[in-house]
Order: sequence, then C-alpha cells, then structure tokens
Amino acid sequence: MPEKLESIVVGIGEILWDCFADTRSPGGAPANVAYHASQLGHRGVVVSRVGCDDAGEALVDYLETRGLDVRYIQRDSERPTGWVSVDSEDSARPVFTIHEGVAWDRLRFSTEFSALMGGASAVCFGTLAQRDSTSRSAIRRCLDAAGDALIVYDVNLRQNWYAREWVEWSLSASRVVKLNEDEVSAVGDLLGTSATRLSEFANFLRERYDVELTCVTRAERGCVLLGPDESVDVAGKAVEVIDAVGAGDAFTAGLISGFLRDWPLERIARFANELGALVARCPGAMPALGRDIDALLAAFDN
Repeated sequence: MPEKLESIVVGIGEILWDCFADTRSPGGAPANVAYHASQLGHRGVVVSRVGCDDAGEALVDYLETRGLDVRYIQRDSERPTGWVSVDSEDSARPVFTIHEGVAWDRLRFSTEFSALMGGASAVCFGTLAQRDSTSRSAIRRCLDAAGDALIVYDVNLRQNWYAREWVEWSLSASRVVKLNEDEVSAVGDLLGTSATRLSEFANFLRERYDVELTCVTRAERGCVLLGPDESVDVAGKAVEVIDAVGAGDAFTAGLISGFLRDWPLERIARFANELGALVARCPGAMPALGRDIDALLAAFDN
C-alpha cells in the first residue's frame, strides 16, 4: 500500500451511480478524484449529498469500505440519489445522460464543511454540480473557506449544464484548470476568445482569470500542461481501453498528487497520463488498483 500522507484531497460535487445496460458502478467526477487520491495515499474526502434510499446507502458503503472519509456526504429525505445513464458502445468515448432532480443538486453548506476546507491541501470541483443554485452556493462557500489549498477546476462540461457566469467564476477561483480538447473549443466560444493555439488559450486564462496552470488532455495523444514559465507536452500511452469512464478523473487525481508531492511539471504530466491509462484498462470509474498503484508510485517516486 502507498505511504499514508497527511494531505487532505477533497472532491466537491456530484456522487452518483453510472448505470450501464446491465450493471451499475459508483461515479461522479469529484468523488472519482477523491477515490483515486485515496488510493495514492492521500486522505480522500467526498463532499456531496445522496438520497435516503438504498442507492445512497450503497454508494456511501462502497466509498467507506474503500477508505474514503464519508462524513461529509449529506442525506436528502426528498430527492433520490443521483444516477447517470451511460452508453458505452464506444468504450473510449462513452455518452452520458444525466438525470435531474437528484440529491446532489441540493448540497448545502455547513460549519463542518468550513472546518474541513480550512485543513484541505487540495480541492477539486467541476461545472455540473453548479447547475442548481443551492449546490452552486455551497460549492462557492466551500472554496471561499479553502484557504491556501490547491484549487483545481476540472471543467467536465456535460450536456447543457453550464453557463458563462459559472465557468468564469470557477476559473477565477482556481489555480489549476483541467479540460479536454473539445472543452477548450467550447470554453473558448463561451468566453468569446479568438485564441486558436493552446498556448494562446492558456495565456488568455492566465491574463483574464489568473489561472496558474492549464492542463489539456488529448485521450490517446497524451496531455499538454501550460504554465507561465514552463510548458510540457507528453505523449499518450497506447492501451486497450476497457472502460474510459473515470479515466479523466484518475488523471486529475494524479495531477493533484504530483503537485502535493512537489514533483517537476514533466513528471506530474507523465504520472497523470499513466494513472489515467491504468484506469481505462479497468471496468468502472473506481477500480481497486492495489499493486498497480504501488508499482506506479515506486516508478515515479525515485
């Protein structure tokens, strides 16, 4: 097992069941990030909300048995636990249908959240959980309470659940922004920038929103990390994709873990790539990686 670290990595937002044709698996981007951070030795914490139903209890039990701190997952007596229908006919590019009126839309800020955020080393959040004003307010108050934590905005645009105001606030609140190539185009159009090259796009985010690092993932072609003084372009790793759901979230967890370990930018990029590829070779967004994690960390820690 990886050495247990003092650093707390918080994922704020949706927690849900990814429902496939004949099975379901736990998911939700922020929860996935916290889960993989926990596998990397950090204290992974999920801040979310589930229904008072069997689906919610099963989700919480799953995370707790895998070592996550679930004390900050609220219960909702009126709304059901969230779920997403996944069409995985193309295993490398699954299609999600996200259902409305669920518990995580009503995440509410609490004094317990404030204390947690004050001690966090890193906090990850996205766009989807901001679709309801209640959860949007809770996320913003959490980030306001996060002190000197590394704030990572994993854009994750889904369906039509985003707006310019949410994206602009999120960018301004973050030190690191992670998005894929398609999201670069969508965010660029949303914000009205004429930037066409990735370097221009990163400069735009840095100058307008004070983003320190822009990370662009390119699936099998790897990733590009663009900072003010250094940029790295790391090739992808060819793997047989079993299930791409959650691979991007594992990448984000690897990115966060690399920063908390104070690694150089190029090593962080390679490590995040490797972790994402490792998860893509497994079914489900939260596979137990066990010895594979040990071997990966051993290879990069030297």
